[in-house]
Amino acid sequence: MSAEATNPGAPLRKRSRPRIDLRRLGRVALLGPVSRDRLPDAIGHVAEAHRAHCPDADLTILRRAYLLAETSHRGQMRKSGEPYITHPLAVTLILAELGAETTTLTASLLHDTVEDTEVTLDQVREEFGDEVCYLVDGVTKLEKVDYGAAAEPETFRKMLVATGNDVRVMSIKLADRLHNMRTLGVMRPEKQARIAKVTRDVLIPLAERLGVQALKTELEDLVFAILHPAEYAHTRSLIAAWEDAQPPLTEIAESVRSTLREAGVAAEVLIRPRHFVSVHRVRMKRGELRGTDFGRLLVLVGEDADCYAVLGELHTCFTPVISEFKDFIAAPKFNLYQSLHTAVVGPEGAVAEVLIRTHRMHKVAEAGVVALGNPYTADGATEPADGERADPTRPGWLSRLLDWQESATDPDTFWTTLRADLAQDREITVFRTDGGTLGLPAGASCVDAAYAQYGHEAHGSIGARVNGRLATLSTVLNDGDTVQLLLAQDASSGPSPEWLDHVRTPAARIAITGWLDAHPAGAQGPHGRAAEPRPQAQPADDAATGRGRTDSRPASVAVDTPGAPVRLAGCCTPVPPDDIIGCTVRGGTVTVHRTECPAVARMKAIGRAAVGARWNDTGDWTDTADYRVTLVAESFGRPRLLADLTEAIATADAAIVAATVEPPSEQRVRHTYTLQLPDAAGLPGLMRAMRDVPGVYDVSRAQQPATTV
Repeated sequence: MSAEATNPGAPLRKRSRPRIDLRRLGRVALLGPVSRDRLPDAIGHVAEAHRAHCPDADLTILRRAYLLAETSHRGQMRKSGEPYITHPLAVTLILAELGAETTTLTASLLHDTVEDTEVTLDQVREEFGDEVCYLVDGVTKLEKVDYGAAAEPETFRKMLVATGNDVRVMSIKLADRLHNMRTLGVMRPEKQARIAKVTRDVLIPLAERLGVQALKTELEDLVFAILHPAEYAHTRSLIAAWEDAQPPLTEIAESVRSTLREAGVAAEVLIRPRHFVSVHRVRMKRGELRGTDFGRLLVLVGEDADCYAVLGELHTCFTPVISEFKDFIAAPKFNLYQSLHTAVVGPEGAVAEVLIRTHRMHKVAEAGVVALGNPYTADGATEPADGERADPTRPGWLSRLLDWQESATDPDTFWTTLRADLAQDREITVFRTDGGTLGLPAGASCVDAAYAQYGHEAHGSIGARVNGRLATLSTVLNDGDTVQLLLAQDASSGPSPEWLDHVRTPAARIAITGWLDAHPAGAQGPHGRAAEPRPQAQPADDAATGRGRTDSRPASVAVDTPGAPVRLAGCCTPVPPDDIIGCTVRGGTVTVHRTECPAVARMKAIGRAAVGARWNDTGDWTDTADYRVTLVAESFGRPRLLADLTEAIATADAAIVAATVEPPSEQRVRHTYTLQLPDAAGLPGLMRAMRDVPGVYDVSRAQQPATTV
């Protein structure tokens, strides 16, 4: 049967609706079903709460669900001595008070019938339809007889997969866990601790991600009381003392009401007490609590524009603490949360935090996805071609979780990775060069981005360009970055063990670990992994030089700025007899481009001065037999790489005058060639041919010629 729970200490805060007396519900439930033409008294509170949010709701299906649940659970008792029916009633009441729609409440009444009674899923489907059956099945635990120690992680896996199609599954599970945590005291201390830890590591993060703050905050307090009883007791005493005194927030709240009233802004101003864990966190952060630290002001208005009107009045009539201002209306959190956050200085220097939101925002902030009702009746809901339901409320973090869990076939790996994934508390968005986006946890690296975009093909990752610049795979990405992943063409490439030091996403960690386990020797060998290219030094002006390098004969170009350093631009690789022009960049260096190079137009557009440039030798360069250039090829080690590069050079009719090959560094190899070209104009084609060699990721002009043959 479902886990049992007792409240370790009722919160001191006053609630808008008193908690239902479950013993009274139990006595009513023991009387059995009533006549079928009226609602059973035992679910009268559920009906009242439901009608408060959904005045036109048809309660007939709830009556039928209650009658089935009461009949099937009759004779079963909780460890507290109450009839078992009080549990599904309490869970359903929690959801009804949050504003859940009728289908969710129906499934909630029945959520333990298939698990704990003789009722089958087929019976539920026949009596209540496919949606209710899906929700009940989603929260039904897997049997320990069949799964043993893997029953709990596999139950959560099943539940998460079901949540991917319908978030209401997790809504019911969260309410179920909340009621069990409220009555956990009848369990042995060790079992209380085990359940509290799972709640802390899995259920509370899921409640946060789904935006159900009302459940999340109470779960946090209940876990706090069980796992940290001394700190909980101390915090409770501090809150009790604050409630007995005259809170300084009262005076500030009245000042805010007067200010908004005089400004003609219709608003409701409330004092919102912090819950126990929140007070404890503030105390740990500041050391000593101020009177205003025990709560925050909540200002509720009708429209979005009114939120900003309130903000303007507060910042005009009070001294604002600018560092505390956050606009989660223009940029909502990933869990649907919207509010304006600010802080103002009240009388005698007291600082009060203020939350400003509409009534609708407040409902969503408290109930999250529960407040959205049935996502499949909302405007814009679609039915995919494959018949699988598409949930418009399904967030990116859930999609990522569902993707990686398929690779975590081992229950222990899944369970450990799930907890680590849910420990991530913020998301970033990075842009792909093909126009797509990737949602990643804060702190994610290019390795994470590679696996998020390419899956197992990311094993061949060799580097990245972040915001246009070459970067190592270990580079940490920031919100709004643009990333282009570079993959090796050599199929034998694989990940390095060091990649595991830089990953934050479970999908990447599982894929890398799996490859390394399957290639224990290759992971350490010369061809077993792709290493990261070291970032290349950037010139003073990227737009002008395109990572250009000066060639071995910079004096062959004369410019109209005597004494200025001269650099041939790598973006267009000018060679005689190209028409050329110079552009002055930062530091006074003149970069020399082909006249038709797009960079020239860009430089002129931003006001950079054009400088006359010309080749010193004015003869027929196409007949020159000794034009020399030094090129550097950056590549990754593989068999036959040197042979393929020299073949590409020979095909371009270039002669190798000198060459050096540096020792491999993390599988990266640098080849430097001094070449003699029969036709200087063939240089761009030669460089392209060298870049096309598999494993080569860059070819550029060298500053000095090679000296070793």
